[in-house]
Amino acid sequence: MIDRRTLLLASMAAFLPATTFAAGRQSAPPAKTFDYGPAKLDIYAPDGADGLPVVFFVHGGAWRFGKRSQVNAKPAFLLANGFCFVSIDYRMLPEADVATQAGDVEKAYAYLRANIAKHGGDPNRIVGMGHSAGCHLIALTGMRGGLPGVAALILDDTRAYDLAALSKNGGMVRAYARVFSDPAQWAALSPASYVDGRQHPPTFIAYSRAPGRGEDSKVFAERLRATGTKVTLFDGSAYTHLSIDRDFGEDGDALTTAALAFLKSTVG
Repeated sequence: MIDRRTLLLASMAAFLPATTFAAGRQSAPPAKTFDYGPAKLDIYAPDGADGLPVVFFVHGGAWRFGKRSQVNAKPAFLLANGFCFVSIDYRMLPEADVATQAGDVEKAYAYLRANIAKHGGDPNRIVGMGHSAGCHLIALTGMRGGLPGVAALILDDTRAYDLAALSKNGGMVRAYARVFSDPAQWAALSPASYVDGRQHPPTFIAYSRAPGRGEDSKVFAERLRATGTKVTLFDGSAYTHLSIDRDFGEDGDALTTAALAFLKSTVG
């Protein structure tokens, strides 16, 4: 017997483009690794690529852990849908503080913009994407102008948009308090500090069901919209903090469908 959920998913699948989830059963070509200065980055590009839009990814890991290879289905999916994909390493705490990490992201982006055309990407159609700590770093660098010419941003699940407000609302939990231990730095390290009336690149904001993610993401989205920035807000309350990143590019994933539509509308 087919239950209602199975029938609904089957009905939805009938209306999706055939390429949307094809990559879940494919693999991407091997990455090409380059040293951008502070660390390394991996470039994934289809054979014969020329002038394709690019997704520039920053991994999460509480600003202390993680590596550029933790990309799951993202490269295969995005390459199958007409993109190049780039994933970077950056220096971790305690070796490097968050301000230094943001500088690493900006250096990686500058290297990419100067070199991606040689690998089939379009330097004028780069989308910054990050999860968790990487989401914070992409939001911070993107909002403060550290990613010049970036075409759009995909922000995937953080609470670290406004650190002073987070502390006031009781959200400065141990993991954040250890990283952002100096209140004198909160303003400089808060993406919200740079939402100052200027219009920013189109921004896709996703949040999981982890505590506080929805509330803080909605507040940040409204601040951006008040500047005239185009914002897409994705309710990912069906996801955990880990699955909202891990499932991207997998067959039938709702966030993937929404993010691909955003990508196609901005740089596709």
